[in-house]
Amino acid sequence: MELEFLFLMLGLAAFFAGFVDAVVGGGGLIQIPALFAAYPGTAPATLFGTNKVASIVGTTSAAVQYARRVSIPWHAALPGAMAALVGAWYGAKAVAYLPPEVLRPLILLLLIAVAAYTFARKDLGQHSREHGAPARTMAISGGIGLVIGFYDGFFGPGTGSFLIFLFIRLLGMDFLRASVTAKILNVATNLAAISFFALNVEVLWKLGLLMALCNLAGAVTGSRMALKHGTAFVRRMFLVVVSALILKLSYDLLLGA
Repeated sequence: MELEFLFLMLGLAAFFAGFVDAVVGGGGLIQIPALFAAYPGTAPATLFGTNKVASIVGTTSAAVQYARRVSIPWHAALPGAMAALVGAWYGAKAVAYLPPEVLRPLILLLLIAVAAYTFARKDLGQHSREHGAPARTMAISGGIGLVIGFYDGFFGPGTGSFLIFLFIRLLGMDFLRASVTAKILNVATNLAAISFFALNVEVLWKLGLLMALCNLAGAVTGSRMALKHGTAFVRRMFLVVVSALILKLSYDLLLGA
């Protein structure tokens, strides 16, 4: 009975993580702490790998849902995804040389800046203002994918939020187009991370697949709500998730102080 309750709680966590991830990213805020609470004696790398198995199914589903209703800027998404694939692989490898925790203060400051800028600019991401030559877009998207992909493989919290913000700020996308583009890059980073973890650590495949089904259900629900309510809803969810990330990282820093 205890094991059944544990799986039920992890399934619910995966559902809500998939919902949040489908809208603005940040599902790791829910899913990773749930895994660590359920398996306190398990190696962190094993839990991170299991989390990626659960996440990639929901993220892929959300990308497909968005693609049916939102025009995908493939000239930005494809080079960004390829660069993110490379960046995430090397980011995962870099964990062996530098503790990810050293990034917490910097990431906290960046998230505060992102939240403040988004609060101040009420029109940010409300309308698409994409412009510039395709070559410029591809170069910027590739740079975003490489840097944020490396970050996702190395540390991770806020990856979806950073991707969305940068696609809006640097390429002029609205929140919906930025979100679908971020999903495609997130699929690439998850794929790279799963490949690395599967080759180097033990992954709880059965648990990961069970959580993947729940994550998928949450992702379908979240993407449908985002498409139904539009950019204003996505913007509100974005600010909620970024604020939650700021609180979580602040709490972690205080505990480590």
